[in-house]
Amino acid sequence: MKKRRRSKINKNGLSTVIITLLLILLSLVAIGVVWVFVSNLINNQIETSQSCFGNFEKIKLNGQYTCYEMIDSTHYNLRFSLSIGDIDVDSVIVSVASASAIKSYEIKNAPQIIGNITMYPSGEIDIILPKRNEGLTYNVTGFGSPIDSITVSPTIGGSSCGVSDSISEIASCEL
Repeated sequence: MKKRRRSKINKNGLSTVIITLLLILLSLVAIGVVWVFVSNLINNQIETSQSCFGNFEKIKLNGQYTCYEMIDSTHYNLRFSLSIGDIDVDSVIVSVASASAIKSYEIKNAPQIIGNITMYPSGEIDIILPKRNEGLTYNVTGFGSPIDSITVSPTIGGSSCGVSDSISEIASCEL
């Protein structure tokens, strides 16, 4: 009788081979879950950065038509020219810095009214973004000191890209 009991006890336990296979299978499942999570995270980041990749030189400020004008000792205006190359842009954020203020404006594809900005030279208040391979000039009012710098940052395919172009020394329009 003792022999029968021992054989039943040994048959109920798991062998070392089966435990090893279960551990390997569990490890493979864990690696698969981590891989799917990391892969999705990386693919989302790649898609976001691809819309901005290679577009650095395609949204530019035209320095020849960018200048400030002094209205009186406490009122200055900025005239800037923005050109877009062979690319579709959702919007452009224009940041203007002077000693008195730093202001940002978002110019979109659809006509819109943006406080203190008009189209130059027409004075039209419906502000639009230049189309592909075009450029437009804008007039910005409301600065209390000469303008020091201007930067442009595009939004392409729903992704905000970094600074595409900037001008750090803006001359007076009188020159």
